[in-house]
This record gives sequence, C-alpha cells and structure tokens, in this order.
Amino acid sequence: MGKNLLLWVVIGLTMMSVFNMFTMPNGKSEAMTYSSFVDKVNQGMVEQVTINEHHISGQYRDLSGEMKSFSLQAPDDPNLMQRLLDNQVEVDVKAPAEVPFLLSILISWFPMLLLIGVWIFFMRQMQGGGKGGAMGFGKSKAKLLTEHTNRVTFEDVAGCDEAKQEVTEVIEFLRDPSKFTRLGGKIPKGVLLVGPPGTGKTLLGRAIAGEAEVPFFSISGSDFVEMFVGVGASRVRDMFEQAKKNAPCIVFVDEIDAMGRHRGAGVGGGNDEREQTLNQMLVEMDGFEANEGVIIVAATNRPDVLDPALLRPGRFDRQVVVGNPDLNGRVQILKVHMKKVPLASDVDVKVIARGTPGFSGAELANLVNEAALNAARFGRDKVSAADFDEAKDKVMMGTERRSMAMTEDEKKLTAYHEGGHALVAVHCPASDPIHKMTIIPRGQALGMVMRLPEKDEYSQSREKMHESLAIAMGGRVAEELIFGYDKVTSGASSDIQMATNLARNMVTKWGLSDKLGPLLYTENEQEVFLGRSVAQQQHVSDETARLIDAEIRRFVDDAYDRAKKILTEHLDDLHKLAQAALEYETLSGDEINDVLAGKPIRQQSNEEDNSDSGAQSEDDAAVDIDGEIKVSGDEAGQTH
Repeated sequence: MGKNLLLWVVIGLTMMSVFNMFTMPNGKSEAMTYSSFVDKVNQGMVEQVTINEHHISGQYRDLSGEMKSFSLQAPDDPNLMQRLLDNQVEVDVKAPAEVPFLLSILISWFPMLLLIGVWIFFMRQMQGGGKGGAMGFGKSKAKLLTEHTNRVTFEDVAGCDEAKQEVTEVIEFLRDPSKFTRLGGKIPKGVLLVGPPGTGKTLLGRAIAGEAEVPFFSISGSDFVEMFVGVGASRVRDMFEQAKKNAPCIVFVDEIDAMGRHRGAGVGGGNDEREQTLNQMLVEMDGFEANEGVIIVAATNRPDVLDPALLRPGRFDRQVVVGNPDLNGRVQILKVHMKKVPLASDVDVKVIARGTPGFSGAELANLVNEAALNAARFGRDKVSAADFDEAKDKVMMGTERRSMAMTEDEKKLTAYHEGGHALVAVHCPASDPIHKMTIIPRGQALGMVMRLPEKDEYSQSREKMHESLAIAMGGRVAEELIFGYDKVTSGASSDIQMATNLARNMVTKWGLSDKLGPLLYTENEQEVFLGRSVAQQQHVSDETARLIDAEIRRFVDDAYDRAKKILTEHLDDLHKLAQAALEYETLSGDEINDVLAGKPIRQQSNEEDNSDSGAQSEDDAAVDIDGEIKVSGDEAGQTH
C-alpha cells in the first residue's frame, strides 16, 4: 500500500512540474490586445516594455495618471521597434531562456516513459501471485477482526454448551499452551463446526473472535473460488502467509463446503479451480512444511459432501456438532434475544420454549423479533404472551390471509377436511397433541391442523409413524364420507405427498416392512452429486422394486382404512368439529376436546377481539392453512 501510494505521488508531482514549466505566471498584469497596445504607444501612454521573443510586458499610464502593468503576445511586426523608439518608450529586450538538453529530452519523452512505467507496474502486480495480483485476484479476502468490531462473546451464545466447551479449549490452548503441552499434547490444527442451518455455527465463530486474545481472520469458502484456475489456490497461500505472520491466530472459514467438496465429483470430473483450491488448503493445513500456531475453524451444514482428506486427523482434528437446542437450550437462547425486548408480566420463557420444539437458534431469534413487531403494530409498550403466540403461529404456519375470499361451500369442505385430520389424531394414542386447528387460509394452505410434541423427540416409533399416515389420510376420508366420492377435491395433495414419502422411508430406509426386512434399499439422496449415477443409487432388482411399491401402497391403504374406520364410528363428532370450526374458524387443542366432550367453548368473537385495543387471543392468533399437510424437518406429519 505504501509503495503504491508513493508511486502515484511521484507521478503527480512530475506532471505538476511539467505543467508549470509551460505556464508563464501573469501576476496581476492586464491582458491587452495588440491593437490597443499600438494605440497606447502612439498616444505616448506606454512608459516601459520588456520584449521576450513574441511576449511583451510592461507598464503604461492611464487617463487618470495611474501606472498599470500589461502583457500580450505580439506578431512579427518589423515597424514595432521603430514605433517604440519614436514615442520615447524605454525598451528592454531579453534573450529566450535555453532549456537544458536533458530536460528537453525528458519533456519530449515523458508521455512514452509514463506509459512504459504504468505497463511495468501492472506486469509486476500480475506476477505477484498471492502478494496482490492484478486487480487483487490473487490476494486473500480474509478480514482481520479486532475486539472492537461488533464484538460477540460466549455470553451471547446459548443452547450449545458442548460446542462452546470444545472451542473454549482451543482458545485456552492459544492463551496458555504449556497447560496442555506439558503432557505431550499438540495444538489442534482444525475445528469443524457441523450442524443444520440456523443453529449458530457462524455466531459461535464470531464468539471465538470476541473471546480470543489472538488475531482472528474471517473468510467465506466462496471467496476462494473464481472463474480463473489458480486464483483460489493463490488466495489460500496468501491467507496462510498472513496467518503465519500473526501466529498464534485463528482463521474462521464459513461455509467451507463451497471449496471443500469431494474431488472428482460431478459430470466431467469436477471443477478444476475448486480442486486446486482444495489441494492447496490440504497442503497448507498439514503438508510437507510445518504449520504451527494457525488454527482453522470452519463451519458447514453439509459435512457429507466434504472431501475425506479434509476430515482426517491432522487437518480438522475436531468435529463439533452444533445441533438444534433442547428445552433448556431454547430457554437460554430466548433469554439472550429477549434482553433488548420489553416484556409484559405474563410472558413465561419456559412456556414459550416448551411450545417451540425443534426450533433452531435462528428461528427462536425470528420468533422474538416477530413478537416485538406484532406488539409495535398494535401500539403496545410491552411484548405480551399473546404476541409471542401470534408470532409462533406465524413462523410455524405462515401469515394469515383473511382477505382471501372463500365461498361457503369451500369453507364447509375445508372445515370437514381439517376436522377429519383432528378427529383421527384425537383417537390415535401415540399421536402428538393437537396445538391448533384452523380453516382460515395461512401461508399457502386453506386450513391446517397443527400438532406439537410434548417434549423433544429424536426418533419415532413404528406405532407413531403408522398413526401419522392415518392422520394424513383423515382429510381425504372425511371429504368422501360427507360429500361423496365424486366431490373429493385436490386439497389432500400435500397429505398424499407426505404419506407417500413417509411410507417409502419406512420401507426402504428404516426397515419397518416385514416382507422386505431391515435392509437399506436406497442410498442417501444427498450424495447424488458425488459422482454416482442413478443406476448406482437404485441398486435393486425389478422384482424388489415392485415389492417396495406394493409395500408402500399397503402402508398407505392400511392408514386409509384405519382413518375411515375411526371417522365412520365417530361421525357425529366429525360434524361437531366441523360446525365449531365454521363458527369460530380457529380451535385450540383444549377447545377441540371441549367440543368432543359436549362442553361450551370459551372463545371471544372476532368483534370482541377487534375492539380489544389491538390485543388478540391465543386462538385467533393461530389461524391459517389448507387441507394440505405441512412437514417440518424430520417430524413427518407433525403439521397438517
């Protein structure tokens, strides 16, 4: 940077000097035409002149008797000298200044020398490689963060205590290496943060920067990859050169799968630029030359696509899983995000955390933000529990579309469709409790029955999966029973899609079919791009494929029959639920139980809600979606 600045300063000063050489300062002299000059000489007003080739300057006395200076360019006039002498003008003739020979050569060759100098400058920059190539292509884009740059600490990170402990050891190793090396331990060279999107991997990396008392470089995996082969490798070399100069230090690479994918993947053997970049990263992390004092912390949500050489010991020594938080983790995360939000007295963090199973850290942050926006929308000073309930429904089910015009027949069909889902769920013991049922359009659906687990779940039983299939078929069965075979609509398209996918996974991945046994019949679909063909993916015979399709059909048909049996036996309850849904539009789980038990529903009408200073009840906050099933994550069938 200093050399470049000095070069341009020298060029600027040289150009200014040349410009001044060709510029004659006029001072305060008056510019005069040659005809006016001749008139003043004939009138005897000119007192003195100095002639330098064609330039004439001097003094004259105006009509008031005041002396003034003048200057002009004179033509070749042979009578000028005689006219000046006849009018008694004092004449001083100066010889033209001689320009030194070297200076004259410099002036004539200066433009060419300037072009040659600029050309040499850019050529040297292009050959500089990692030291800042032309246009900065080969220079690393890693940013050196300081403790004053949006500092984030471990106090701002919650819900991943084990991951924090792992990275805390890395920071302690950098601060006091002797604590670990006295027993023969070596500093880890790489830490890979693995987890689904939104769990806080990048935030944890920022917290490492805030806690570390060592230099911290931050870069994205996509910053290495360019259209020119070799640029990414050059940037890797430059990044490690900078890191070694500041060792011990930490380098954080976000979304490392952008440049660390499996080599040889894709059609044609892969991208040469990405592979060159990955090769350089492998060598720099653990190659022939020792690389001490530089720790690479990387984050990705696709560890299955990374090259095995990148994951071996000696490169990324530790793989830290940053998963979705459990109940206690959600409580801690909500407390972190609620610090800047004024809360009403009825807000209970534990209640909100229990109602958001499976939420990631980013979704919880969005929940708090939506609640604050909802409170501000109605002009409240504090965020209440009703605002959080409305925000939760908005995040989980989508935005209400009350302005969407639906005919009475469509509302009635949607009410019976959603009532079929709800009634089957009530009579399935292993099913999760119903959170809300609504016939108001929300998101992309016309109605919804949403179920939430009572506690965090990490696996599902065979019984629960079969009940989920039956619940999915409840909407279609209800339409057939109430409106007839020919009146069935397309509202169950998402139900059918969810049920088919769930049944296929039960048969081909989870070994829940007695006829096919506990065998894997398909590989991980996420690994399709790793150079594997479709034939290698579906390595089953035609007979086995037919058996798989038959088992999937049997699972769905059994679920259909079970749903039909439940709704036929409890047809009166189906009418009750549908009528309650048409009257109130939204029913909570407790209100559904009250309807089925014949108890009155304690729910405010829409008019009362609208007159209540903008506050909404929990029930009205939930409305929206259609007779289609929405699947969230791996909890297939949890949301309908």
